[in-house]
Amino acid sequence: MISYWTIWIGLGIIFTIIEIFTPGFVFFSFGLGMIFAGLFAYVFPQSLVIQVLVFIISTFIIFITSKKWSKKFISKSSVKTNAEALIGNTGIVTKSISKNEKGYVKVGGEIWSAISENGVSVEKETIVEVLEIDGNKLVVKIKE
Repeated sequence: MISYWTIWIGLGIIFTIIEIFTPGFVFFSFGLGMIFAGLFAYVFPQSLVIQVLVFIISTFIIFITSKKWSKKFISKSSVKTNAEALIGNTGIVTKSISKNEKGYVKVGGEIWSAISENGVSVEKETIVEVLEIDGNKLVVKIKE
């Protein structure tokens, strides 16, 4: 007959392996909780209810601490991607930006619709800096 501790350990290993293929620490928490319950069942094989409680409590503690650990040691990426990467770059106006109408700016080889900061008119061929993104338009100012 297979004892409970082998089932706990086996499931724990399977869940820990599943974590390799998924983001987050959910399966990892369950896997380690099962391994702890299996070790407890090996040492104290009396009650399945107590083993389940050990699994639940250890999984909860591991889940909470792994989230704190990941936030502490895994920093958020400071590399901007997609449209956010355009902020701070310079570009050249390809179609004039008038006071109340959008124009077009070429930044990094791509042409974007743009409006100027404070509604200032900007002439074609002017070098501008991207300040922010407003919807699908760049907000630019004349580069000094």
